Amino acid sequence: MTTYNLALIGFGGVNRALAELIRDKPRRFASLGFELRVVAITDLAFGSLVQGDGIDLAAVLAMPRGSSFDGLPGGSSDPRNEDVIKNSPADIVVEATFTSPIDGEPAVSHVRWAIESGKHVVTTNKGPVALKGIELSKLAAGNGVRFEYEGAVMSGTPVIRLAHKMLGGLDVTAVQGILNGTSNYVLGRMEAGLGLDEAIAEAQDLGYAEADPTADIGGSDVRLKVAILANELLGATIDPGDVATTGIQDITSEDVAAALANGLHWKLVGEARRETDGRVVATVQPLALAADHPLAGISGATNAVSFSTDLLGPVTVSGPGAGRVETAYALISDIMAVNEFAKGAVRA
Repeated sequence: MTTYNLALIGFGGVNRALAELIRDKPRRFASLGFELRVVAITDLAFGSLVQGDGIDLAAVLAMPRGSSFDGLPGGSSDPRNEDVIKNSPADIVVEATFTSPIDGEPAVSHVRWAIESGKHVVTTNKGPVALKGIELSKLAAGNGVRFEYEGAVMSGTPVIRLAHKMLGGLDVTAVQGILNGTSNYVLGRMEAGLGLDEAIAEAQDLGYAEADPTADIGGSDVRLKVAILANELLGATIDPGDVATTGIQDITSEDVAAALANGLHWKLVGEARRETDGRVVATVQPLALAADHPLAGISGATNAVSFSTDLLGPVTVSGPGAGRVETAYALISDIMAVNEFAKGAVRA
């Protein structure tokens, strides 16, 4: 059975959840036809650890925050991301660091270093995919490796791969989505009578919203995801800056009440649509949707995407758009895609 060596770049919630699954559920991967072994970890807090025979995941997961890999065999207090990515014995680099939505760094560099070193990359980061995804995918193809990023749009809920694999033969002309659980939760609570600020505070208390909720409420988080969907599913070459974006910050309690009185529900909708002249137009904006719209009934922190198709009409998939375990599953699905590619390359 094939064993893939992993380098975990970033050891926060998502990569820790993946490490826990590898530690606790090895049979899950054996049933998929491969085994996973973590041989390298880098993290701003812990430093770096490289052990070619495999890291004791139970031991590192038990380490308290504030401790360091320094002193362990192959350990250092310095993350050494570039050196670890380029020179560790990893087959697959799992990139899950905090990344700037402006330039996609440091994840863009992490992905590029890995690909140029002949390593596959799986990531949950929106930034490098939205900003440099086309370039990095071409680079991966040229180096005979895969760049996979299912979790960049809806966490563990399959969107990109579902469209590519299950909607073949259909002409997908548009994609609409509720792609930010925080804003959807806030709008739902406003329907229950809360004001915007009160609903945001509640979302923060529940862990749905960050201390600074600007990216969620202002729509910039959705803008990155829409750019990814437009490029992946509609063949566009859109930059996030091309996506006209309006958030929900100006939606009032009166707006929500008036919509409800008319059977409508406010949603922050990201959309990419191919016009009749072939252009792809992408937007993020709050819309008051009729009750029979596929996205109108999506409640709470749930995400959903509705594909407009020529033969089936709207096809909608919904599921969790966040969560450490859910997002870790997206990484697993990406590793499965790498495995399929590797097997195909061997057969060829």
